[in-house]
Amino acid sequence: MAGAPVLFNALGPLPAAPPGPAPEVPARVDVAVVGGGVIGLSVGWRLLRRGLTVAVFDAGVAGGGTSSAATGMLAAEAEHEPGGDPLLGLCLESLALWPAFRDELEADAGLSIDYWEKGTLVVAVGRDEVDRLRARHALQLRAGLDARWMGPSAVLDLEPGLRPNVSGGIFCPGDHQVDPRLTVAALRAAFVRRGGRLVEGAAVDALDLSGGRVAGITIGGRVCRADTVVIASGAAAASGGLLPAGLHLPLRPLKGQSMALRPRPRFGRNQPLPLDHVVWTAEVHIAPKSDGRMIVGATMEEAGFDPHVTAGGLYALLEGVRRVLPGVEEMAVEGVWAGFRPTTEDDAPALGACAVPGLAFAAGHHRNGYLLAPVTARAVEELVIEGAVAGAAAGFGIGRFAGRDA
Repeated sequence: MAGAPVLFNALGPLPAAPPGPAPEVPARVDVAVVGGGVIGLSVGWRLLRRGLTVAVFDAGVAGGGTSSAATGMLAAEAEHEPGGDPLLGLCLESLALWPAFRDELEADAGLSIDYWEKGTLVVAVGRDEVDRLRARHALQLRAGLDARWMGPSAVLDLEPGLRPNVSGGIFCPGDHQVDPRLTVAALRAAFVRRGGRLVEGAAVDALDLSGGRVAGITIGGRVCRADTVVIASGAAAASGGLLPAGLHLPLRPLKGQSMALRPRPRFGRNQPLPLDHVVWTAEVHIAPKSDGRMIVGATMEEAGFDPHVTAGGLYALLEGVRRVLPGVEEMAVEGVWAGFRPTTEDDAPALGACAVPGLAFAAGHHRNGYLLAPVTARAVEELVIEGAVAGAAAGFGIGRFAGRDA
């Protein structure tokens, strides 16, 4: 990593606005996207490819919030949990879209996103963890997933850098990963190169309502007219007073702390990465990247929008890594941060239209923002171009929350 390492980097839901004069707000576009994270940028970029005019508005720096705090896992198989069959269909559909999404994104941006197709290894330490992992494996097999049980020796054959105390594991070869920082940079570049208007430091004050429909947005007294407004502002999507009366989106921030580790040079030579796959344990996820970093995440905390990195959070991460990976004590800590998963009451996103004409949602992706970016972008593209959402995304409208207590 060039330059001095960043030791502490607490990321709030709305990063600081870029310096300089007030951003220029376009008078009119076909689609205005509120939120410039991985979801908002993906939606905007795909709509530009369909010939529409698009502006993405972000209160801070586009991609500078939770999208840059993620690990970048595309783990449809490893993520599967009890009661998650409907979401699994959406995740698998999106994972199948990712290779073409990657190719087109890298071509439009002229940048790599460090896409790995090596799979995810979920490991257990001790009998209790083996029993829980066996139950997870049975669930995966019932869902028809290609999840392969491995004994201790097979786990160590696949990942010899792990401690010999591992007692079993599940290998999910269909899971992939990307580098979040590179993916955000590519989305920004592709969006701008396609002619999109990226408006940063622009907190949206309100929706512009006219004739019973949403007709645009207002920012500091300035209006941007739009045929469609897409709410894609992550954990902040249900806050700030943007939602029209009667619309209910039960969304909250679920805090997660993460860190970046790097093996230190020895004897004048860089140490190779100790892992070749994404490794999950009962406590942490470890995602090795091609630039030599390992991203370790993430805690699960009901802490609102508290952006602080805590000693307890960092201890939990380091202890989780130490249980399965020797030598972590000698690694350099290159960064620590906190982010906010946009989490609905059923841990699934809100996609598509709502009862208010002209308003659409692409929010609430919990810990699957990167995985679900292609299918979300396609769903909004179908809605805007064809008037309806098809496929698995059709079952995740905001209407499923209607009538519930706020």
